[in-house]
Amino acid sequence: MNKIETIQKKLANIEKEKGVKILYAAESGSRAWGFESDDSDYDVRFIYAQPVEKYLQIQETRDVIELPIDGIWDINGWDLKKTLLLLHKSNSTLFEWGNSPLVYKTTDEWGKIKEIMNNYFLLKSGIWHYLSTAKSNYNEFLKDKEQIKLKKYFYCLRPILASMWILNEQTPPPMKFTELVSAELDRDILPFVEELLNLKMNSAETKFISPVTQLNDYIEKNLVIMREKVESLPHQKTLDFEELNEVFRGVLGVMQ
Repeated sequence: MNKIETIQKKLANIEKEKGVKILYAAESGSRAWGFESDDSDYDVRFIYAQPVEKYLQIQETRDVIELPIDGIWDINGWDLKKTLLLLHKSNSTLFEWGNSPLVYKTTDEWGKIKEIMNNYFLLKSGIWHYLSTAKSNYNEFLKDKEQIKLKKYFYCLRPILASMWILNEQTPPPMKFTELVSAELDRDILPFVEELLNLKMNSAETKFISPVTQLNDYIEKNLVIMREKVESLPHQKTLDFEELNEVFRGVLGVMQ
């Protein structure tokens, strides 16, 4: 049994054991970003719906399902209601899942959600998310370090490029790192990134390297530049819940 078949079997077991229907499942980590190592784990994320009666009871029910992480498999998912509430808030993680190039399961119900997702995408919120991710990773793992875990460079570079994409294209960014590089990266930095990308994909997840001054400077510079640009953007109003409620009721109708 190959890895994809194993994932699909695990998803089927979740449906059976938890009494839910998985509407969508996809890869969310380095394998979806396109810079996995041979020993990278599988970050499987899914959206599920519960039977209608679970949404009609007084007490709250848990809105996530998480399997134990074992070094190979990192599998968890969000309930439908949680998902739609986060979509209303323009949750960047949800857009990442929805744009994954590695899809393990999809349904007509997910298709209805996918159709309306971009209606709830807020540019300023998305850019702040990626800038915050890049800044926290830079300060914790790169800044003033004598040795740096190789993959942390990509955990800084990708969100910076994603924030640039949002500003320039006004859409959610693609998952693939190479797409972001092609569209947004300065050409004089490209050789350094290509060298690290090749090293990352042919090394263990735990590999450390010496700092790359050019990349550190690039990251620091663009954290400042992008912050100034996003602060000047106008505030966007969030849409109401009407469209989301309609989708929610439609999925529950199928579940009856």
